[in-house]
Amino acid sequence: ERGVMVGVCHVLRYHPYFAKIREIVASGELGQVVSVNHTAAVGLDRATHSYVRGIFRRERESNPILLAKCCHDIDFLLWLTGAHCRSLSSFGSLRWFRAENAPAGAGRRCLDCAIESACPFSARDLYYVRRDWVANFDVPEGKTLDETILEELRTGIYGRCVYHCDNDVVDHQLLAMEMEGEVTVSLSMEMFTADDFRKTHVRLTGGEIDGDERTLRVRRFRGGEERTYDFSDIVGQPFHAGADLHLIGDFIRALRDPGYPFLTTIEDSIESHRICYDAERSRRTGTTIRVDGTK
Repeated sequence: ERGVMVGVCHVLRYHPYFAKIREIVASGELGQVVSVNHTAAVGLDRATHSYVRGIFRRERESNPILLAKCCHDIDFLLWLTGAHCRSLSSFGSLRWFRAENAPAGAGRRCLDCAIESACPFSARDLYYVRRDWVANFDVPEGKTLDETILEELRTGIYGRCVYHCDNDVVDHQLLAMEMEGEVTVSLSMEMFTADDFRKTHVRLTGGEIDGDERTLRVRRFRGGEERTYDFSDIVGQPFHAGADLHLIGDFIRALRDPGYPFLTTIEDSIESHRICYDAERSRRTGTTIRVDGTK
């Protein structure tokens, strides 16, 4: 209404690995998409830091976890299939990070816990020993990083036992979607993984594509042709392997050229965000949700 452009930072559209999947599907060389299975492996360290102890742990104060973590994945799946979602169902729960699952001897804080040395969710191990995810801690003037981490472990939210937090977002969730054209799509959000990565398997009428962000394999049914793309050299590179910078460049170009087709528009994002909220409604009510609003 105001004649301005809104850019949504759905970075997977600009990531070389995911853009290659989209390129192959859009080329039509393997026919039409029949189904897509996609896994978002969050990883235990990210999960306990952000969604159990951290600022995204409570839905009321942040978002449903599909929106907080997987809105990029849902946007990618819509972009990949080029189809609108017609109906969806979702299942999941806060299966493990609850007080009743605390082992015998577990303390309220990892520094006071008798079984900390064997716990895979130890905050002391994550922050103080391995020094992972410590960029989130502000080190006051005159303090060292060690002192800051220890103070957080003693009194802050990140030092709490994962079984004794005030979290309520789910720790695993499955979303199943029926798209236009009878294409089916599944998204599985998994916290209980050693690494954080995405895995995608696209099945088409003439072949299939599968990959894990490091390697992408393309197989054609007729003739047994197979080729592989190696993306292992960009795993872990800054700015999502440069995708963040490409996204900003794309937005600036769209601002300068009114006729330029910006790749991540607000219109696309509205649909993917609505799917996230409808998925949570489906999970809570146990119903299949028609995206037009009816059950």
